[in-house]
Amino acid sequence: VQLQASGGGLVQPGGSLRLSCAASKRIFSIDAMGWYRQAPGKQRELVAIVTSGGSTNYADSVKGRFTISRDNAKNTVYLQMDSLKPEDTAVYYCNADKVRQYWYSAYELCWGQGTQVTVSS
Repeated sequence: VQLQASGGGLVQPGGSLRLSCAASKRIFSIDAMGWYRQAPGKQRELVAIVTSGGSTNYADSVKGRFTISRDNAKNTVYLQMDSLKPEDTAVYYCNADKVRQYWYSAYELCWGQGTQVTVSS
């Protein structure tokens, strides 16, 4: 199962972007879905996560500015990013945990290909 991320780009400080990430195939079930980011020279870090039941958790650095949501019918996760700062510049990766394509499938951990977000004036 592949995840396809989109929505990155160049935005000025204070601007907004919305990232989307969808599974490429029909899926039986997915547990948590999330967004991670990796800036140059830094380790990949968790940005936000949403469980299958809708519970969310955010990194302290993005609380109050970013909103994660998911559409279970479309197997898609979104990240609405507002009040963007230059320090938000990174490659953003989506993630889906315990993915099963069919009811009998083994669980998979899936990653998207990454989408670049650049915040600069």
